[in-house]
Amino acid sequence: MKKIAILLSMALVLGMVPACHHAGEDHDHEHEHHHDAEQYTAYGADFELFAEAEPFVVGQESEVAAHLTRLSNFKPLDSTQVKISLVVDGEAVTQTIDSPEQPGIYKCTFKPTKAGCGQLRVEIMQPGGVSVVCHPHVHVVADHEALHEHDHHHHHHAHTPSNAITFTKEQSWKIDFATETLSMEPFGAVIKASAQVLPSQGDEREAAASASGVVMFSNPNLVEGTAVKAGQQLFVIESNGMADNNMSVRFQEATANYTVAKAEYERKQQLADDKIVSQSELQRVKARYETAKAAYDNLKGNFSQKGAVVRAPISGYVQRIHVTNGGYVEAGGPVVTVSQNRDLFVRAEVQPRYYSQLSGITGVNLLVPGDDHVYTLSELNGSLVSYAKSTDLDCPLVPVTFRVRNQGNLLSGSFVTLFISTRSDRQALAIPNQGIVEEMGNYFVFVQLTPESFEKRLVTLGATDGRRTEILSGVKAGERVVTRGASMVRLAQNGAALDPHAGHVH
Repeated sequence: MKKIAILLSMALVLGMVPACHHAGEDHDHEHEHHHDAEQYTAYGADFELFAEAEPFVVGQESEVAAHLTRLSNFKPLDSTQVKISLVVDGEAVTQTIDSPEQPGIYKCTFKPTKAGCGQLRVEIMQPGGVSVVCHPHVHVVADHEALHEHDHHHHHHAHTPSNAITFTKEQSWKIDFATETLSMEPFGAVIKASAQVLPSQGDEREAAASASGVVMFSNPNLVEGTAVKAGQQLFVIESNGMADNNMSVRFQEATANYTVAKAEYERKQQLADDKIVSQSELQRVKARYETAKAAYDNLKGNFSQKGAVVRAPISGYVQRIHVTNGGYVEAGGPVVTVSQNRDLFVRAEVQPRYYSQLSGITGVNLLVPGDDHVYTLSELNGSLVSYAKSTDLDCPLVPVTFRVRNQGNLLSGSFVTLFISTRSDRQALAIPNQGIVEEMGNYFVFVQLTPESFEKRLVTLGATDGRRTEILSGVKAGERVVTRGASMVRLAQNGAALDPHAGHVH
């Protein structure tokens, strides 16, 4: 009986130990309650503010990490002084930070003195003045009890999608990234058409043979696409041994005629000074001399010991060679075409049903095959030349011609795709094409929840002008979406992007 009592006593002691241990743990856990960091996002004229802060409690220090991004290029602000203020009922607690802890990230600590709803204000000292970004709704609580109530209310009303994708500011700063707030914008009818690039009238010149004969290339490496300068010798036309139009004979005759006419004119000029020859006789001799000189100079400038010379009419590129080395060419026949490939025509043919819309063209975008960049007409210093006012039975389409300045990617004779926008009062939501991703035939955009959190949203597409695409459903005005770097956000969703917290400051 005594042994049983001892065993029962030991069991009670062993049972009490873990009970006391858990009670202590619960007590410690209550004092070490974790409060989620607050996040604040605001946009000014030049900067995006994304701040992460410990909850603001009166009399307690709270650390703030402010991420500042330039809206012009979505790159971090660096080496610039900023002032960060926590303002409640007109009372401000301000910290001045001379430089970021790392590019784009400014850290400071606040110890609020007053509870209430205030604002987080950031002033960026720019060379041209001060840029201000302000978040108008920041809560400062009086004590920890009020903080618990605030946390409960915040968690009750917060709705974060389960499929939210984390993509930190440090990641977005390293790539070509941008976001944009959706709004209704004019989006008229778009005419999509294939178009051919053609040389303009002043951009292309043809050189012809000045004499009949056998063509010899001055440079054996002369091919289409070779750069040439105006006046550069390209070909020689040999006519030696030919009974008719022998250039050597013609040049000798012109030289003899010029020599004789010059000598006679100089002699008659001396006699005229002595009043021995009349002025009428002098004028007759002078006219004959000038005619002989013009013929001699013309042949001399276009003649070598081998024959007539064909020179480049303008500086540019050899577009077409109309002869072969050693082939025969008639006087006046085309030898070479030189193009500057600078001022070009872009000619599209559209269906007659679009004819009434051609008088209201508001913009043209041009897509070159193999080039990801879509050019606007203004980027190419282009303009509408004309569109046909009638069609014919052989070609019932309506030609539309634009003049553009080549930026180096347009090739005369090649085909491009035109997106011709026309005037309309219709409004639509549209985003840049780079912001749309395609998966298995479906299209998605990434809607920004915070500057570091995004939601993948299925959308329905409408018309496109080559640069922007109409969104029919899936998003609404006022939402902010990724417009550049969407593919990298998609990689982050798949877990293939960089570590989302690599270098992140919390």
